[in-house]
Amino acid sequence: MDAVVVKNLSKSFGKGAERRDALKDVSLQLGVGSMTAIIGPDGAGKTTLLRLLVGILTPLAGEIRVLGHAVPKEALALQREVGYMPQRFGLYEDLTVEENLNLFASLHEIPYAMREERFNELLTMTALGPFRGRLAGQLSGGMKQKLGLACTLIPSPQLLLLDEASVGVDPISRRELWSIIRQQIASRNVTVLLSTAYMDEAERCDHVILLHEGEILAQGDPGQLAAPLRGHAYVLGGISSAPRNVQASVARLPGVIDTVIQGDGLRIVMDRAEPPVLPEKLVGTGALKAVPTRLEDAFVSLLFNRAERHSIPLPEHRDVKDGDEPIVVVKDLYRYFGTFAAVKNISFSVRRGEIFGLLGANGAGKSTTFRMLCGLLAASSGTLSVAGVDLLTASAKARARIGYVSQKFALYGPLSVQQNLSFFASAYGLQNQRRKERIAWALDEMELKEYAGMNAGSLPLGYKQRLALACALMHEPEILFLDEPTSGVDPLARREFWARVNALAEGGTTCLVTTHFMEEAEYCDHLVLMSLGEILAQGTPAEIKAKVRRADQQHPSMEDAFIALIEEHEQMSRRAS
Repeated sequence: MDAVVVKNLSKSFGKGAERRDALKDVSLQLGVGSMTAIIGPDGAGKTTLLRLLVGILTPLAGEIRVLGHAVPKEALALQREVGYMPQRFGLYEDLTVEENLNLFASLHEIPYAMREERFNELLTMTALGPFRGRLAGQLSGGMKQKLGLACTLIPSPQLLLLDEASVGVDPISRRELWSIIRQQIASRNVTVLLSTAYMDEAERCDHVILLHEGEILAQGDPGQLAAPLRGHAYVLGGISSAPRNVQASVARLPGVIDTVIQGDGLRIVMDRAEPPVLPEKLVGTGALKAVPTRLEDAFVSLLFNRAERHSIPLPEHRDVKDGDEPIVVVKDLYRYFGTFAAVKNISFSVRRGEIFGLLGANGAGKSTTFRMLCGLLAASSGTLSVAGVDLLTASAKARARIGYVSQKFALYGPLSVQQNLSFFASAYGLQNQRRKERIAWALDEMELKEYAGMNAGSLPLGYKQRLALACALMHEPEILFLDEPTSGVDPLARREFWARVNALAEGGTTCLVTTHFMEEAEYCDHLVLMSLGEILAQGTPAEIKAKVRRADQQHPSMEDAFIALIEEHEQMSRRAS
């Protein structure tokens, strides 16, 4: 018997002219003990499908059977058989880890006599045992996700539904989450259905379903989906300058459907099995070679002609000279919360027009550092200078020269796109004709005109990202701070976002970014890697990766470097304590 059977499932929201089809005639089957990934652009219907399977939503048409039960009619009978972890799992931050576990155990009517053994098992599995008495609100992002998963697993479900469970967590925490999920499959034959924005996660699954505009565009095992693109993928390697300097030019070549930075080269996917014809100015830039295809290539290829294509102006390259004065200077910076040092004696500088990356595990101090640089949080001690202004003495003056996109986009959901733009224009002191010009620029440049009257809270995630970026750029800041701006965004929206950031940097805007997508770190000119509030390493992406190069790992990825350097530092810190 299959764990899940869905036949001709449809669901819509709204009425009349505002009706929107979220799912259209979807059919699928999940075998017991299998792991299936749902992928697709923002608004494709992934979350709607998961909510229908757990009985939170009622279908418009179609049939759902979960573990032999008709849903939603028999959803209550499945309460302890299905574990559902939504995108924003509802932990109670004022309760401890153990109190959260007890609360969810009570919701699932787990007898008290069984709880201690189950809690110990889950706390060991998630490595949260030492934090049993810590408030959930004081956990790092990765630890919160693991606690959320532990709460979901309390009733020992036979079906696990995970909606973007690894969004916003660092590579180490993501690896730990995957270890827990695989352990459940191996030890208890649990069936897993997950939605994810990470294509490498989907590649680890037995089956992949690609949703687009509520319909299944393709499904099969990852190899089957990638097979039609065999011979379509190439890498232009050994590029002498930063790969992002040539990416925009290559992206506009005939037949090119995708370009992403990969190490010191550029990965290129073609619409047919033939290499790109490089223009004369790029001939000799590096060596071009065919490479195996991957699931992400298939994702982009299948959506290439269906998704909106956004034209981002090709920037004129501006070389950042070695002699340029730093526009951001951080020296001997500390930040304490009580007696806890969240940031310890860090120093770095950023030059004008650079893309500068700040990497680290959840709780490493990245966001704290960002908030201090933006003038949103006072430093305990040290030197902080932004655009020539000392943040310790003139933070308001410095804030007028920076733009900030936070992890949770600081938009006003009940206000329309137009009203958000108007509000931020006023907040930055723009008046009269200048204000009108910048709002018109934002609507046009970010292609938001058709959404101008829509509430920001109703926008798909990719469009929220565009609106947040437009608001941050309203006053044309010299420096742009981007705190995990692509968290949860699909691969197409991430590509578009980075094309915009590259264009801004080429025009002289300095961009500081934090990200948990290690491939995105390759877009940076320089990086700082933090752990436990300290800087472990800094330099170009190539220099960071060189620190972990070994005989058996000649070409480490940025994720390899991230995990190796942070784990080594954490082990040393534990030994020292």
